[in-house]
Amino acid sequence: MNASVSTCCCRAASAPSGQHDRAIHRTPRRVNLTGWLLPSALLVLMPKCPACMAAYIAMATGLGISLPAAANVRFMLITLCIASLSWLTVRTLHRLYQSRARVRS
Repeated sequence: MNASVSTCCCRAASAPSGQHDRAIHRTPRRVNLTGWLLPSALLVLMPKCPACMAAYIAMATGLGISLPAAANVRFMLITLCIASLSWLTVRTLHRLYQSRARVRS
């Protein structure tokens, strides 16, 4: 038996290495872009009044909720969107700082 480390034949058979590597690197970019777009779009499309929020929830789910509950849902969604956008900003700045630190080293 040969004790050497063998390479995977699946990668070579499925696609050329350049295309396979590009496909692997595209997926995190799409996830990252979705992470930015989803909370941003939700903030832009968020209704300004609790009555509209209650109407949207009723149209989407078929369930009616009270105006105070709609106001609470609206406030929680806004808070969640701002928190996720803040986290994405901090994460992006941290990665940028790390990449610049690596270049300097």
